[in-house]
Amino acid sequence: MKPSRLDEDDIRVRPGRSKSRPRTKDRPLHTDAVLGSVTTVDRGRFTVLLDTDDYGQEIYAVKARELGRKGIVVGDRVALVGDSSGDIDSQARIIRREPRLTELRRTADDNDPQERVIVANAGYLGIVVAAANPEPRTGLIDRAIVAALDANITPFLVITKCDVGDPEPLTLNYRALGLQIFYISNGIAGTEVVNYVADKVTVFVGHSGVGKSTLINQLVPLAQRLTGEVNDLTGKGKHTSTSVIAFPLPHSAGIVIDTPGIRSFGLAHVSRDIILESFSDLAVTMESCPRACSHNEPECGLNQISEPLGRQRVESLQSLLAGNTILNP
Repeated sequence: MKPSRLDEDDIRVRPGRSKSRPRTKDRPLHTDAVLGSVTTVDRGRFTVLLDTDDYGQEIYAVKARELGRKGIVVGDRVALVGDSSGDIDSQARIIRREPRLTELRRTADDNDPQERVIVANAGYLGIVVAAANPEPRTGLIDRAIVAALDANITPFLVITKCDVGDPEPLTLNYRALGLQIFYISNGIAGTEVVNYVADKVTVFVGHSGVGKSTLINQLVPLAQRLTGEVNDLTGKGKHTSTSVIAFPLPHSAGIVIDTPGIRSFGLAHVSRDIILESFSDLAVTMESCPRACSHNEPECGLNQISEPLGRQRVESLQSLLAGNTILNP
């Protein structure tokens, strides 16, 4: 082709070099980062309680891009940079999530392989149940104990409304496990509960209407959690807590975490051995079981138990094992 016949379509122009600096994998050290604990999570926005001399100072933050898809939940220990003044219009940036000491997890149901972390770094799990109105249901208690042991968290039991119903039948179910048990009458928590949770990170779970929010309000008067009544027709409480939220305890370095009323507590992620460990009161009887016993067959040693209280524990164990999808630890 002769040069005289060339036009602009026949000429290739090599693009020049970009004037912007090339990307680097090196990240700043953030030596000025401050530490804190996440107290609320709301659509990608986080409230963080700072580790400062001014205990109780909370700031607002967002997650930095370098964290990627790493999830952050209430109770997480995080490092932050940026504006830590706490002003309503200011936001810090979470640049690191510290290693978690514990993870309290659950699934939607026993067949759901997708587990989710409810809270992180809790050392104690308070299982709140009413002696009456609503009637106590041991299913959630048993599942919460299993989840606590799986997470290496210490469970304890809080029985409310002891002025309305007799807590003794419920207590008999769990006395053999060595659980710490507290009793609340007339909606007033005794000093024993207050002293027990002091200087600890404690998460409370329970069905709606059992008095969990009332308990939180007594432990942290400034929490002002909404409380609700139990429906006379259904016997169930109304959801008053709609999200997980942590509160610093007054006059203490402890934190209490309130959770929404739970109606299902799936354990698809928990091993069979952890479930069996949670029923240590039946361990002696299970020693007479045949090898590789499923604990739900005619030759099972648990069939020797005939008294109503023991049968209730056996049926609860069998139900959990039947729904468990992890056969090996």
